[in-house]
Amino acid sequence: MRIDAHHHLWDLSRRAQPWMNGPWADPIRRSYALTDLTPQLTAHGIDATVLVQSSSSYEETAELLTLAAGEGPVAGVVGWADLPDPALTEVLAALPPGLVGVRHQVQDEPDPDWLVRPDVLRGLGMLADAGLVYDLLVTPRELPAAQTAVRAVPRLSFVLDHAAKPAVAAGDWQPWADAVTALAGLPNVSCKLSGLVTEADWDAWRPQQILPYARHVLEAFGPGRVMFGSDWPVCTLAAGYEDVMALAESATGHLGEAERSDVFGGTAGRVYGVGAS
Repeated sequence: MRIDAHHHLWDLSRRAQPWMNGPWADPIRRSYALTDLTPQLTAHGIDATVLVQSSSSYEETAELLTLAAGEGPVAGVVGWADLPDPALTEVLAALPPGLVGVRHQVQDEPDPDWLVRPDVLRGLGMLADAGLVYDLLVTPRELPAAQTAVRAVPRLSFVLDHAAKPAVAAGDWQPWADAVTALAGLPNVSCKLSGLVTEADWDAWRPQQILPYARHVLEAFGPGRVMFGSDWPVCTLAAGYEDVMALAESATGHLGEAERSDVFGGTAGRVYGVGAS
């Protein structure tokens, strides 16, 4: 089963997306429904998806869960939750079925050590108790705190989104590469092969600029802990779904069939518990 482990949907008539905070976002400043994505999934043989939050809203999370409960490819939702809330366990229990993980825009927090605040670590422990996964939306700035948090909650499964957003456009390699290697040394972390194209020059990127970062992720984590994600529709700022898929296929071209199967479905299925036929 082929799984796209990371995409978004949003309805701007229901709520704004505060992260669309400038003219750079104009190309994607519209609503996106599952019917917009389905042709891309069909064209590339994607059987199931993981739908990821885009706003810090329980209302949005409930709507995504309702969508996942219907007919279609969405097999699980990574929603938003208020990690510092002492009542987090009760709030999570009240949500509709289908929640497989939680994510917060840590990259937007002023404090680079937000993840290691005592109240946040307590919340991460509650996620572990609930059998959920935590998606790390961080940049290289937050990677040291991410490593500390992962060590502090070893019973929680973490997934690093977008390979921690290396500065591909600038060609920066360190300290990103060493920090990713260190994080990969912790067994309760997986990584999404996603989001790299929008860290490159949107108008002039070339595969050879992006592939070294993708291959470093594969080498550090191993295919059994790497999962493909399109990051659609955000990816369309720089590339179409077919381009993102082609990059992932190229990055994994040296792997054996079983390893490629992990990247394009097996890892996401195991980590999120989705996609079983």
